[in-house]
Amino acid sequence: MEPPWMPAVLWDRVTLTCQGSGTTSATTWYKDGQCWGQQGRDRLTVTENGTYECNRTGSGLSLPMRVLDDWLVLQVPARPLLEGDTVTLRCRDQRNNLGPWVSFYHEEKQLVELRNGTELTLFPLKLHHSGRYRCKGWLKDREWVVSAPVTVTVHGENPTVSTPKSPQPLPKDWGLLSPLPPISCPELLPLQVLESPPEPSFSSP
Repeated sequence: MEPPWMPAVLWDRVTLTCQGSGTTSATTWYKDGQCWGQQGRDRLTVTENGTYECNRTGSGLSLPMRVLDDWLVLQVPARPLLEGDTVTLRCRDQRNNLGPWVSFYHEEKQLVELRNGTELTLFPLKLHHSGRYRCKGWLKDREWVVSAPVTVTVHGENPTVSTPKSPQPLPKDWGLLSPLPPISCPELLPLQVLESPPEPSFSSP
């Protein structure tokens, strides 16, 4: 996904790419559980908010990708998050009209309130950093606004910051969103094929 942040926002120019075995002509796109857009292409430029998936014969159905059109959005990097990593959460508003105060919350508990800052960095990541995050900001024309929650999942220990060990495959369940209920279109088999496109200490840029 481009840009590589989740959830994506409609006010960016979002492009989704469907990857997997089979030919491009065998690609089918879905929005909110319904067949969507021009089929037979491996790339889709998003023009409406919603939840997108793709299916390709021989590969199956991708994990869902959510695209929002909210006034305020909390975003995390669209990649697996491992223990020992550094991750930045960013709070963005649709019209670049965010006031000087932004707060970040984990499981509805305030972590920090920043003045003239919109990003929160967590490092090193630990398993207890997993959970639901939100941000709250003052929009100059709409007063206080709270973002939708975003689920961050931290997995295992990052081998690059600990004792070397044999490489292990990334867990298949690292996605931030749960699959949608079964779709009425034929031959939808759940497999990950959509290219993504997340306290001991906190620091702001």
